[in-house]
Amino acid sequence: MSETRPEGDRAAADSSIGDLVARASQDVSRLVRAEIELAKMELAYDAKRVGIGAGFFAAAAFMLHLVLILVSVALALGIAAFGLPAWAGFLIAGGLYVLVAALFGLIGYTRMKGLAGLKRTRRTLADDLSMIRRGGDTGSAGAVTGAPTTD
Repeated sequence: MSETRPEGDRAAADSSIGDLVARASQDVSRLVRAEIELAKMELAYDAKRVGIGAGFFAAAAFMLHLVLILVSVALALGIAAFGLPAWAGFLIAGGLYVLVAALFGLIGYTRMKGLAGLKRTRRTLADDLSMIRRGGDTGSAGAVTGAPTTD
């Protein structure tokens, strides 16, 4: 009985061990480059979020500095004043700045809280290692496309 093999199986059977090792080496090299590229994309994404969160924290610090000045002036005028309008106006303005600073601080906190932490890189590296341990069963491991998602 004559068995016919597809062209790909014939090529694999006719390949020498050196060719197979060279192909495996190229595949591993490509996989490492893909993992490094994924890590770079995730780090750039997280760095941008850290920068935005730090900007909101800086805005909150600036607003709190203004509050300190306004509350200090209000306290001084309140002690010296004999009527309500002067220092009450300064305290109301100071209270508004406290609310704005709290809002900026909350926004900064929420931006920092959702950092991805290289989740996709860790997951694909674990997939790659398990694939190597299984003996090279190819799957979707190592695929790098698009911007990182927040899994």
